[in-house]
Amino acid sequence: MHRPDVLVVGAGASGLTTSLRLAEHGLRVRIRAEKPPAATNSAAAGAIWDPIYAEHPRVGVWATTSYRVFSRLAAEHFPGVRLVDGVEASREVMTSPDWALGLPGFRECAPAELPAGFAHGWRYTAPIIDMPPYLAALEAMVRAYGAQLEFGHRLASLAEADAPLVINCSGPGARELVPDPTVRPIRGQLVAVENPGLLEFFAEHTAGLNEMIYLLPQGRTLLLGGSAEDGFADPEPDPVVAEAIVKRCGDIFPAVRHAPILGHRGGIRPVRPMIRLEHEDLGDRHIVHNYGHSGSGVSLSWGCADDVTAIVLGLLGRR
Repeated sequence: MHRPDVLVVGAGASGLTTSLRLAEHGLRVRIRAEKPPAATNSAAAGAIWDPIYAEHPRVGVWATTSYRVFSRLAAEHFPGVRLVDGVEASREVMTSPDWALGLPGFRECAPAELPAGFAHGWRYTAPIIDMPPYLAALEAMVRAYGAQLEFGHRLASLAEADAPLVINCSGPGARELVPDPTVRPIRGQLVAVENPGLLEFFAEHTAGLNEMIYLLPQGRTLLLGGSAEDGFADPEPDPVVAEAIVKRCGDIFPAVRHAPILGHRGGIRPVRPMIRLEHEDLGDRHIVHNYGHSGSGVSLSWGCADDVTAIVLGLLGRR
């Protein structure tokens, strides 16, 4: 491969999506990451479109763009991407969030439609992404554009990224690579069980990343979530936490209590006070940061990738 135009650090959802957008604009892309996509934190995500767990003035724009792209991919039967109807509910009476009002299929739930213990809820249609096949398909597309992917490289800092234009999609790794001490790891866990017949998703609406409850149907598999273990940087699932997840989900939907367990997933969310998507001019080289998406990395991925691409094209003097 000739000298790349850009070096992308990270091969999760943000890294692959950004790389694809850059390659689509004719740029020569090299991806460098410690782990391949199937072993990243993104691969462990439950990945229902939900933009509420990240902060930035452009979250609404990025979320809308990503919803539109995922809807198109679902219509094209892109691996892992489906549009699913379901309910999001709160244990307190509240006003439906603004971001939900314009979604396809939106309507307020009648009290009889809500599980016991929930006071308010709304129905809508959301993209749900089965991450392993989705990431594999993205990787194949990036390779088809001629991008070079290098795995097994653990950078000690971004100073080791030997390229004049670097795209930093390192997720939790940004804490050490940048370094950025405002990034903190929060471990999330999922339990995969045999689907006892649920066709719709259910998600508890909470104010932040805590012990939320969600059930995401993916054909014969049902993903149960979730957890938010602040300060845990090891993605290895905790059996005690997994047992608590199954219990919380089973308390609402008794059919899952005895569903055979198929596996466990653990991943690290890169939580930051605000998403960092900006250009940093270091004189001899440029870095475009794209990290700190908390629990909304997939939900915002396409919108963020478009903004990064616009910055890069501007730096290269291209339209």
